[in-house]
Amino acid sequence: MAKNLSAEPTRQLSRRSLLGSATGTAAGALLLTAAPARADDQVVMPSPATVAAQVRAEYLHGWQGYCDHAWGYDEVRPVSGGRHDFFAAGHTFGLSMVEALDTLFLMGLDQELTRSCDWIDANLDPAQNADTHVFEAVIRVVGGLLAGFEATGRSSLLARAREFADRLLPAFTKSPTGIPYTLVNLRTGAVRGTSVPLAEAGTSVMEFGLLSRLTGDSRYYDASMRAYRAVLDRRSSIGLLAGTIDAESGRWLDSLCCTPNPPVDSFYEYFWGGAALLGDTQLAQWHAEFTALTLKYQAVQTSGRLWFRSVDFRTGEPAGPDRQSELAAFYAGLLAKGGDPVHGAAYYRSWTDALDVHPVLPETLDFTDLSAVDKGNQLRPEYPNASFDLWRATRNDYYRQTGYRWFTAMRDHQRVPGGYTIAGDVTVPGMRLGDLTPAYWFAENLKYLWLMFSDTPRFDYSDAVLSTEGKVLRGLRRV
Repeated sequence: MAKNLSAEPTRQLSRRSLLGSATGTAAGALLLTAAPARADDQVVMPSPATVAAQVRAEYLHGWQGYCDHAWGYDEVRPVSGGRHDFFAAGHTFGLSMVEALDTLFLMGLDQELTRSCDWIDANLDPAQNADTHVFEAVIRVVGGLLAGFEATGRSSLLARAREFADRLLPAFTKSPTGIPYTLVNLRTGAVRGTSVPLAEAGTSVMEFGLLSRLTGDSRYYDASMRAYRAVLDRRSSIGLLAGTIDAESGRWLDSLCCTPNPPVDSFYEYFWGGAALLGDTQLAQWHAEFTALTLKYQAVQTSGRLWFRSVDFRTGEPAGPDRQSELAAFYAGLLAKGGDPVHGAAYYRSWTDALDVHPVLPETLDFTDLSAVDKGNQLRPEYPNASFDLWRATRNDYYRQTGYRWFTAMRDHQRVPGGYTIAGDVTVPGMRLGDLTPAYWFAENLKYLWLMFSDTPRFDYSDAVLSTEGKVLRGLRRV
């Protein structure tokens, strides 16, 4: 799940071998077992109701820190009590509360939800004179407002989502290829940023598609699909895509296919998400095609674990170091809900093994030995996202147990009096904690745990669809 990578630094389960002893073998050729757990994986866990209460209490702890020190601003600095503007210095969008809307609803925090909606109605300005990151604004602001509308039925939220999308559209419509520029000035419509990571080219069809459906205006969905087609028209002869593309010329700026790592991750996630949300058969076909290609060319087995190596997109030959970003951990859940629970379970096990080695997951691993490469931790939600997706697909309690283990590790190591914070180095005692609660923490991390343990009547467990930013775009039940 793609996230902005520029944020500042600031109960063990037994070890196991998942898939045998081969090293460097293409995983598509392996016989994988679908069973994700063994007897020695079981951990003693409180009752679901007790865990749900713990999760809600920790969410409220983080929320209180934001309300006390950064209400009305994008992000809180929970150690110093300061605040942080996410999109542009001197400009706020109340990002943390926009990100929180559907989580507040799901947790029954209705007074806080109303207070946040009232602030948005009175203060959120979609026409600020600021160069705004298009990708982040789509998944965080437009998506957050749409999820808030789905939760509350408050028409002002839908209107604000539409106005925001209208001011982002020039990034798409002014591009000669349809691949969106990375930045747009919300007031003037001026665009810039021609070097486009793949995730930023393709992660809009869920939010824009839903907006088109709700408003009857096809411009948003059409812009997303035009961008997708512009990229896919530039596939290599073996069907793969590289990582970064020029918005104006359509020329590839590198040759590395690094699925499911950044900078490409959610480009592929939205094939499945868009198909599930919108019933789009073209997106479903693309999901099937690229999943097969990823397993064919990139899946490898190292020390008995399934990982995905980077390859040259023209030849499929291995390229680049044996690295895996924590941002890629979501792919275990995507494989499972996309119809491949065997590889999904195996990839999840690889990341769970990494949790056996590190107190919390580092940003980047060397997957040959699970050592930390980028040693920080930005409070990423991708592992519990996969826990939730796999639990929802299988109802196997192993995913709740390991998700709960992830939760307690975060609580043990990154909780501070003002909320939760990022870490600078997870390999040293004390982790050299930073001073930032990313806004996505309010959208994702504890939402996945809450949904696994609360059995809330406000969520349709059989039909709901979540975005890459954890926004429930379908499946909220107003009660």
